Amino acid sequence: MHAITIETPGGPEVLRISSQAVPTPGDREVLVRVAAAGVNRPDCLQRLGRYPVPPDASPLPGLEIAGEVVAAGGSASRWRLGDRVMALTHGGGYAEYCNAHEDHCLPIPTGMSLTEAAAIPETFFTVWYNVFMRCKLRDGETFLVHGGSSGIGSTAIQLAKAFGCVVITTAGSDEKCRFCENLGADRAINYRDEDWQQIVGNYTGGRGVDVLLDMVAGPYMQKNLDSMARDGRYVIIAFLQGPVAELNMRVVVAKRLTLTGSTLRPQTIEEKTQIAKSFAENALPLLESGAIAPTIYETFALRDAALAHELMESSRHMGKIVLTVADESMKKELS
Repeated sequence: MHAITIETPGGPEVLRISSQAVPTPGDREVLVRVAAAGVNRPDCLQRLGRYPVPPDASPLPGLEIAGEVVAAGGSASRWRLGDRVMALTHGGGYAEYCNAHEDHCLPIPTGMSLTEAAAIPETFFTVWYNVFMRCKLRDGETFLVHGGSSGIGSTAIQLAKAFGCVVITTAGSDEKCRFCENLGADRAINYRDEDWQQIVGNYTGGRGVDVLLDMVAGPYMQKNLDSMARDGRYVIIAFLQGPVAELNMRVVVAKRLTLTGSTLRPQTIEEKTQIAKSFAENALPLLESGAIAPTIYETFALRDAALAHELMESSRHMGKIVLTVADESMKKELS
């Protein structure tokens, strides 16, 4: 099969298309013929050598895919050959074939393209797990997400709004703010031109936000803590401005705040299964109904993965970036 490999840690140019052996599915795994694969920040960090690959994971990048089940490993029984699935993977998504645990696969919503479906598992699972399962965001609460025009941000806005929350977000341009508002954000703040912390305080009447999803960290962390409501929950999933900050923790004690964080890849098989199950039961119906949908900014052919990474790291995109892996005949066959 064709696959994208990382020759050595470095810039996008180290991504190379090469010939690799088709993987053999292990126990309770299925082999998926990949039609499309989502591109995510952890892929870029892996390429840079800053996101260690777990010893049991594929060394190939790619954490989410959509395609057709073509083989099953020992005791795997949930899916039949020919089923169309979207899947969270343990690496290996940038390839024509990829293994996935059978419980980490979900059916593709009716009418959704394989390209759209490939933009769901890593991104939607991450938001669902951190915002709804860990922080327990509830109807009527106020939610703040930084980087609202990103894949994670655009997903978080839609999910929070769909569950009846007031949504505030930050973004880096007026165009990106309008994009966020079109997705449902009640207030989008251009952090380059406006004091987002002051606006959040004014918008909430000084109360602050109940749940905050942070991908920035660094100098944002104290401002985030100061922007929380009493009993607020603050979750960190990335460190775009660094993982180190000096914090005055008095506000945590005074407001009874919960500070937490996670990344999806290190979770155990059983933990990922529970995330997939919870998402399928509670949020998948919203995708089925069309109430929410992945937002695709641009697609690239598999061999152009380097260009996809360049776009990701430029932060010009609004929504998701996806690699189209299958050739035209396969895409017609799977459509």
